[in-house]
Amino acid sequence: MTESLSNDAVFRDIELNYQQIQQTISDAVSCSGRKADEVRFMAVTKTVPPHFINHALKQGIQLIGENKVQELLEKKEYLVGEYEAHLIGHLQTNKVKKIIREVTMIQSVDSLRLAAEIAKQAKNAELVMDVLLEINIGREESKTGFLPDGFDEIACQIAELDGLRVCGIMSVPPVCESEAEVRKWFSQVRQMYEDLKKQTLLKDMNVLSMGMSSDFREAILEGSTLVRVGSLLFGRRRY
Repeated sequence: MTESLSNDAVFRDIELNYQQIQQTISDAVSCSGRKADEVRFMAVTKTVPPHFINHALKQGIQLIGENKVQELLEKKEYLVGEYEAHLIGHLQTNKVKKIIREVTMIQSVDSLRLAAEIAKQAKNAELVMDVLLEINIGREESKTGFLPDGFDEIACQIAELDGLRVCGIMSVPPVCESEAEVRKWFSQVRQMYEDLKKQTLLKDMNVLSMGMSSDFREAILEGSTLVRVGSLLFGRRRY
């Protein structure tokens, strides 16, 4: 009985949180001079039990993001309804084969070697995998991702691989103490995105994935087309 009451409370929190997030997105989109359908919302489901994810899906959420291959695979059989799943965490090359048919996009391509393996496994599976290239915009040693220097050349090399389609870029900026500081990082990522689109092989890119629970509003104001929100929707992570 206690567990049921606890679940009901979490369900209500998810509903309320989602409404508030939607309002923030709507306000930010309006301030940035864009249309509501130009920004996608992703529910990040790291450590979130399937029954809470299913409740979020019932609210109208259509896109979820998982950080780990094994966690996604374990949850998939318990999820109901129609939804799209992306992998957003670091991906080891030896796990590409396991995930290639399970997601519609891999957002965390952080090396040429990984990109080549994704292309190989996608061709074996007779599909084309949509990917985002991850930028380590702050050059942080604790994070994966391509460094800004020479990135355009690497991006073009990856775009030439058969079996994958480069749809855009993804980035997580350094932890910031002010809105102005985080917007500065997002602005740099946006400029890299716009510069890449000038390349013939990358001119059709349409995804700029940046912004999480603490800064998705600022990300939208700087041009993000996809925000990744977890703890603000589901509450603190359950390890």
